[in-house]
Amino acid sequence: MGGGNYSVVHEIVLVGLTSSLEMQLVLFLVFSVFYVAGILGNFLIVLTVISDSHLHSPMYFLLANLSFIDMWVSSITVPKMIYDLFKERKVISFQGCITQMFFIHVIGGTEMVLLVVMALDRYVAICRPLHYLTIMNFRTCTFLLVAAWTIGITHSLIQLVFVVNLPFCGSSEVDSFYCDLPRFIRLACTVIYRLELIVTANSGFISLGTFFILIISYIFILVTVWQHSSGGLSKALSTLSAHMTVVVLYFGPCIFVYSWPFLTVPVDKFLAIFDVIITPFLNPAIYTFRNKEMKVAMRRIFKQSCLMDLS
Repeated sequence: MGGGNYSVVHEIVLVGLTSSLEMQLVLFLVFSVFYVAGILGNFLIVLTVISDSHLHSPMYFLLANLSFIDMWVSSITVPKMIYDLFKERKVISFQGCITQMFFIHVIGGTEMVLLVVMALDRYVAICRPLHYLTIMNFRTCTFLLVAAWTIGITHSLIQLVFVVNLPFCGSSEVDSFYCDLPRFIRLACTVIYRLELIVTANSGFISLGTFFILIISYIFILVTVWQHSSGGLSKALSTLSAHMTVVVLYFGPCIFVYSWPFLTVPVDKFLAIFDVIITPFLNPAIYTFRNKEMKVAMRRIFKQSCLMDLS
């Protein structure tokens, strides 16, 4: 590295998704609808859980936090992606790129841990129902939530410490619609093999590890339900299959991108769409809007708001 002609990078050029005007129009409409619907759906869940005392329980506390995180999952990248669709030259400042990567991994790491906490909550509710409120009390839920955010922040900082001061001496073009580590470190004017190992060991491990923990927890829940009541197995399968759909859509791209960062291929950026747009849109429908108590609470709040407007 010594003696190289390194340049100070002030901005990163983003290639984006497509240069076709027709596709840009389609993507603009689709992404805008999904983003707005996801934000409104998740905001409605948070508002409902806060406003309705009937939902002040561990499960809904965790669901509200998942919705809060999902609003940020989309907001970190999607608004700029939509704004850049029709721009010929898509750029982001170097500091903005670093900031975007930091928050992507903070929010992503926190959500992965929170999904494990939610699986733990369901396991205790089904396998230890008599002790559920004792185990999953407000203090425990708060501790687990703080732990999730701490792990997310630590996970992000560990990686950025190694890349924030990388030397650059060539292209500053990233073949994506947002900044992320696998493509960013390829811009560095140095040997990146160790950096790719760090990404694999950190992001790849947390993605794969969390995914397998969730799969194992769902298997335990299904086995427990089957042992206690074979009639309830079909209902549990219906619920968990919907959850697994979201888990696969969310973790699939993460595992593909971060477990093999050495193979940075164009399909990565299209897989990322599932994480930043599709999953935050689906989570309200899968985890909450299919829930009877949540739908009743939403109707109750809607009626109260209508009565207040009439008065």
